Amino acid sequence: MDQISKGGLIRLDSPRAWRTYTGGRRLDLLHGQKNGRVTQFPEEWILSVVAARNAGREEFPEEGMSHLPEQGNRLLKELIAADPAAVLGEGHAAKYGSQTGVLVKLIDAAERLTVQVHPDKETARRLFHSDYGKTECWHILDDSPVNGVEPCIYIGFRPGITRERWKTLFERQDISGMLEFMHKIQVKKGDTVLIKGGVPHAIGEGCFLMEIQEPTDYTIRVERVTPAGLIIDDSMCHQGLGFEQMFDCFAYEGVTEEEAIQRWFVKAAVCEKQPGGRRRILIGYQNTPLFRLDQIDVWKQIKMEDSPVFSGIYVLEGYGEGGANGCRQLMKPGDQFLVPAGMGTWTVEAEKGSRLKLMQFMGPKVD
Repeated sequence: MDQISKGGLIRLDSPRAWRTYTGGRRLDLLHGQKNGRVTQFPEEWILSVVAARNAGREEFPEEGMSHLPEQGNRLLKELIAADPAAVLGEGHAAKYGSQTGVLVKLIDAAERLTVQVHPDKETARRLFHSDYGKTECWHILDDSPVNGVEPCIYIGFRPGITRERWKTLFERQDISGMLEFMHKIQVKKGDTVLIKGGVPHAIGEGCFLMEIQEPTDYTIRVERVTPAGLIIDDSMCHQGLGFEQMFDCFAYEGVTEEEAIQRWFVKAAVCEKQPGGRRRILIGYQNTPLFRLDQIDVWKQIKMEDSPVFSGIYVLEGYGEGGANGCRQLMKPGDQFLVPAGMGTWTVEAEKGSRLKLMQFMGPKVD
């Protein structure tokens, strides 16, 4: 716990998780690999105390979980469990114990993801006996066409949906019928989309985004074969619920496209400007009490205020350093850090001629 007591940023590793879809080339490039590859590991998990749920990969019980390379590669989960109040903050620990209440991912999709849904809190408690559902938020990082395809997402039901119609489409595996019952919306760089538990969705081919979510991996899939032809194990579809009860996870509310955009697309708000940089709230507690995501741009130096609760930092662009109390960490693209609670005031400074683009994420609201 020495690094916590000194008030230093804690460096995390960059775990990748196997998924049923392919991608990840831009993750390789972000980490400086010149020849990025499309593989079955299209996601990098950040500040993760959650293991990926993948049937057939039980021999990888720590898949997707964060480790501390400067502390013997121990699990972040173990560090937190040893003293939740010191790492997460007294207020957070009193309310949530050793659970961070949040998980962040970078997702690079080389194909459309299968149509899916996640449970809300109430459904997660009832069906999975979990304190957390999987409401999530996407922030689009790149809108460049891939294979000539403009990035898009599928989100929400159109009017006329019923449980019976949706179940029939599933039983027939009528994928085109499923997609026709959903809104297909083109996305651009900087868009932020909040997807609450129960809302059906699918990330489209070519999307590169940061996802912030409740810390579970409960994913109900209604396609039994991915667009690339991978056969999905039954348990990866229903997550142990069975093919009848899994339909309890959907909210059968149809909306128009205009209503979908108004309801789920979130506009960023400028929170703070300094001479050496700025902070923008991309998704805040005014949108959901479950998490917060900020973008911080640094062209010189900015001051980061002390906080009684933890947060995480991910470096998307640029070079520099950050820290406090004589404990500094170099920063480069792909680096991720835990900011312990009560670290005190600290600074981030961009290297001369560089500009840092950081993402800072927080767990559920404490008060």
